[in-house]
Amino acid sequence: MGKAGEALKQVLATYGISQNKLAVTMGIRRWDVGRWVHGLTDPTGETIVEITKALKGLNSDAALEFVKLYLGDIVQGGEDLQHLEEE
Repeated sequence: MGKAGEALKQVLATYGISQNKLAVTMGIRRWDVGRWVHGLTDPTGETIVEITKALKGLNSDAALEFVKLYLGDIVQGGEDLQHLEEE
């Protein structure tokens, strides 16, 4: 399973958001969300943005947790982000 799918699966479970609810919010089929959650496919970078926007509309804490789980150390502390900006 890809990192995005793992993060999404954890966030949906933690915040009690159903795959169907996320799919409806995103305007896609539940099957697509299920494929990400079960590791059958990985969402594209653009889709990661759409997932984050949809989660934010449902629960802003869930969106933040998804980003933290997916990006990990990149968003953990300003030093890492400053380092990226300098490159």
